[in-house]
Amino acid sequence: MNRLSAPIMTDMNTPGIDAATFEELARSRLLATPPLLDEPQSPSDDDLNPGSTRNAAGLRQAAVLVPIIAHQPLSVLLTARTDHLPSHAGQIAFPGGKVETFDAGPLAAALRETREEIALDHAFIEPVGFLPPYRTGTGYIITPSVALVRPGFTLTPDPKEVASVFEVPFAFLMNEANHQIHSRVFGGVERRFYAMPYEEHYIWGATAGIIRTLYRRLFSI
Repeated sequence: MNRLSAPIMTDMNTPGIDAATFEELARSRLLATPPLLDEPQSPSDDDLNPGSTRNAAGLRQAAVLVPIIAHQPLSVLLTARTDHLPSHAGQIAFPGGKVETFDAGPLAAALRETREEIALDHAFIEPVGFLPPYRTGTGYIITPSVALVRPGFTLTPDPKEVASVFEVPFAFLMNEANHQIHSRVFGGVERRFYAMPYEEHYIWGATAGIIRTLYRRLFSI
C-alpha cells in the first residue's frame, strides 16, 4: 500500500506519522500557493452555526504559522496570549497577526509575526503548504501557512503579546475523538465552536477551527 493512501494509525485510532511522512503528506494534500480570499466555501466560525447572517465583506487580512515540530513523535507549537491584549486576551493561538502592506504575502507575514512574537528563527522553518482561508467572527480572514520546524531552536516570547509557548502532541490534535463541540452565549446568542482541551490549555475558536481544517485536509480526503 502507498504510505500516503491512508493515515498510519495507532491502536487509539490516532495518526502516528514521522516528520518525513508528514512532509510528503502535507505537500500532496495542502495548497501549494496562498489561497484566494473570496473562496465561498472556506471554513469559518460559522460552520457550526447554520443560519448565521454575519456579513463576510470587509474582513481584515491576517496570517498564522501552523508549526509542526519534527520531534518523534510530532508536536504542534502554540502560544498563550497575554491577558492584557485588546483582543483575544488569554486565548490559545498560533503565532501570527495582521498582514501588513509591506509583507510579500501571507507566508511572509506569518514568518515575520512568528519571529516578533516568539523569536523562532526562519532557518528552522520549512513551509509545506497552505490551508484554505479561515473567517472569524471577530472580523478577520486568516491564511494559515503550515510548516515543519526542525528541532534545536530557542524561543524568546515577547512579554507584551505572549504569556507562554507550549507544544501539544500532533497525534492528539489529529484524533477526531478530541474535537469536541462546545457552546457559549455571545451577544445574547448561543454559538457552537470546536474545542480541544489539552491538560491545562483550552484550545478553542479559530485556533481549534484551523486545527480541524488541517485534520480534514490531511486525513479526511
